[in-house]
Amino acid sequence: MSTRHPVIAVTGSSGAGTSTVKTAVEHIFLREHLKATTVEGDSFHKFDRYQMREEVAKAQQTGRDLSHFGPDGNHFEKLETLFRSYSETGTGKIRYYLHNESEAAPYKQKPGTFTPWEEISDETDLLFYEGLHGGVAHGSVNIAQHVDLLVGVVPIVNLEWIQKIHRDTESRGYEPEAVTETILRRMHDYVHYIAPQFSRTDINFQRVPTVDTSNPFIARDIPTPDESFVVIRFRDPAKFDIDFPYLLAMLHDSFISRRNTIVIPGGKMGLAMELILAPIIDAMTKKTKEFEHGARQKDY
Repeated sequence: MSTRHPVIAVTGSSGAGTSTVKTAVEHIFLREHLKATTVEGDSFHKFDRYQMREEVAKAQQTGRDLSHFGPDGNHFEKLETLFRSYSETGTGKIRYYLHNESEAAPYKQKPGTFTPWEEISDETDLLFYEGLHGGVAHGSVNIAQHVDLLVGVVPIVNLEWIQKIHRDTESRGYEPEAVTETILRRMHDYVHYIAPQFSRTDINFQRVPTVDTSNPFIARDIPTPDESFVVIRFRDPAKFDIDFPYLLAMLHDSFISRRNTIVIPGGKMGLAMELILAPIIDAMTKKTKEFEHGARQKDY
């Protein structure tokens, strides 16, 4: 945890919808004139796209499962080192994963590869991580302990699979059978490294459809936001002084289901994220400014 250099992490499985939170947070950064070091979880995978195919094939030949969800496919230690270093000094080593041709062209590299590791060169107000492992604690590695605000995005699992199948077939060109095989191959790592994070998150956003998703492998459409509710759970509402009456007033048709849980219509998810996260981020940055002001006063 850091007063001077806050770390915010949004974590969720592949196809969970973490980009929705990313958009909401970026809106907050823009309005508050905050400069963030943005880190994508993909950049801490151990293998590039081509190496991963080879490594998965090798693992299958020996009866092992290798996936982007588990420790064998990722640099957990380097991610923890970055979070620790940034929280202490505002610096650390990062790189970028080049997803497509447009991202790869400026670096004159193939898509699916990484840029070289480099030190964070600019002074920023906070670090913002979006990826699979913002709340991982495994063996001697505890990434979650360095995060000041940990947000989980967790659709119910059938909806998560529907979203992944549709995304990978529509935008990435995979066959549905190949995506299903990937889901199965990742299951052990999902259970042991992805799901446990959501017991550590400060806030969880879980989308629950109100239509039949009982067989996600034949679903033709992704349920729309208006065909869903979003369950928002706060691990410790007092930690961030969550104002439930205000949220109920601002989010029409919402209701409290437990003392730490509010349920809202799915179409209001983006609005809810901004209403909830903006005061938290504002409080963080105020503490940072107060800390820096106090440090300057001591210098005098």
